[in-house]
Amino acid sequence: MDDAQQHTKRVHSAIRTALPGILLVMFLGALDQTVMASALPTVAGELGGLDQMSTIITGYLVAATAAMPLTGKLGDAFGRKRILQASLIFFIIGAGLCSLAQSVPQLIAFRAVQGIGGGGLMIGAQSVIGELVSPRERGRLLGIIGAAFVMAAVTGPLAGGAVVDHFSWRWIFYFYVPLGLAALAVVTFTLRLPVTPRGRRVDYGGAALLGLAIVAVIFLSSGGSYAGPVWVAPVLGAVALVALAAWLFRARRTVDPIIPLSLFRDPAFAIPTAVSFLVGFAMFATLNYLPAFLQVGMGMSATASGGMLIALMVGFLLTTSGSGALITLTGRYKLYPVAGTLLAVPGIWLFSTMDSGSSPWLVLLSMLLLGLGIGLVMQVMVLVVQNSVERRDLGAATSTVTFLRQVGAAVGVAVLGSLITARFAAAVPAPLAAALGDRIKSLTPKALEALPAADRIAVAQAFGHAVPPVFGFAAVVLAVAFVLTLFLPERELRTTAHADTTRSDAAIPEASDPADSTAPGAQND
Repeated sequence: MDDAQQHTKRVHSAIRTALPGILLVMFLGALDQTVMASALPTVAGELGGLDQMSTIITGYLVAATAAMPLTGKLGDAFGRKRILQASLIFFIIGAGLCSLAQSVPQLIAFRAVQGIGGGGLMIGAQSVIGELVSPRERGRLLGIIGAAFVMAAVTGPLAGGAVVDHFSWRWIFYFYVPLGLAALAVVTFTLRLPVTPRGRRVDYGGAALLGLAIVAVIFLSSGGSYAGPVWVAPVLGAVALVALAAWLFRARRTVDPIIPLSLFRDPAFAIPTAVSFLVGFAMFATLNYLPAFLQVGMGMSATASGGMLIALMVGFLLTTSGSGALITLTGRYKLYPVAGTLLAVPGIWLFSTMDSGSSPWLVLLSMLLLGLGIGLVMQVMVLVVQNSVERRDLGAATSTVTFLRQVGAAVGVAVLGSLITARFAAAVPAPLAAALGDRIKSLTPKALEALPAADRIAVAQAFGHAVPPVFGFAAVVLAVAFVLTLFLPERELRTTAHADTTRSDAAIPEASDPADSTAPGAQND
């Protein structure tokens, strides 16, 4: 057996050994974005902040989103395994702190710590797969990756709802600690990657400016639910514009910026990132508020509302697995995001037609359509981007497409949350709102049961009237994504992984000696 064959055999062995750990990391990252959906009304209500539901969600997304570009670049510069391990440590510490939160501000702050780790989990896992598996062969893994997402997405709402119904919501975070430690151990002992060239300089200043811009944009989007001074919104807008302009100025003059602007000149990179932003806005915002509508507006239990998401996940798994197998077989991918966005638009639009008396079967149909559509889009966008870049930009490119999807999700959650808050406040009858007073901020499903029947019906009808029309706005956003997919270029998928092209004298395990930065072939920017 020659050196090339031996090297390929080592790489394939590394994939098989590392895959369980990577899937566990993906499971944790996906679980953390779904487990709070069913529990959120109860958590916010018990802590006296039902009107701050969007802020609890946004706090996590802000931290995760701001951390993603830096995480991707650090992985390119110092090795993806090290950064993945650090992300797991942040995730575990944040979970432990969340379990101790005594107020909404504390929970928001601790979720932000967990979000820094959670953002790194998704970027790190996808970057590792992008390095070890060729784009053409990755189609075979889409079903397995989809199964990890489905398991997390189904387990999350069901587990979150069941914990809230039968125990304390704090147990959600207690369980994260052993799961995170198990993932850290598996990654540490099983993941082996090619040597990472040393000597690259990370643009920390650019990362700070970009993070500041994103934080300002998301909190500006949350303005509808913010009761502070009127000057806050203009200040946030100015901060966002100045920080974004400063980052663009710096990125054009930095040798190796956090997100290379040159990548956006390629439509095979620019279009998938734009589609990811729009899909994140429409889908994640809808899924974050739908359980609250099902519980408060339609009177379902937390467990039942979480169970409704099973239809979405079944659809997602079917189309992710099917499209992945066909992509590997044919090497063609454009058809799937076009068909996926076309299916998802009516799925979200149907939510906008519902009210407090709608049939659960209509909810299930909408969930299924949305799942079938999104399953054809999300992972394909990552695949197209990773196929279009070199190894040195793999982490940055992967982080950008996922980062912009998270930006879309964070902005979508903030915008839709502001609209829902404003519409709900206007829909509650004035005498009832005056009688409830501050209690209206703490109306959990259990608290609603304690209200007189007439008041309970009035609140449910108000919430059922306020929420669904907002989903129509999300459907319009997703329709724009469909138009963009029509212009997506279709290129031949690489049949070699970046790990396959690494020089044969580079051992599979990552180097831990800083002296490796002077090795031949190291980048020095």
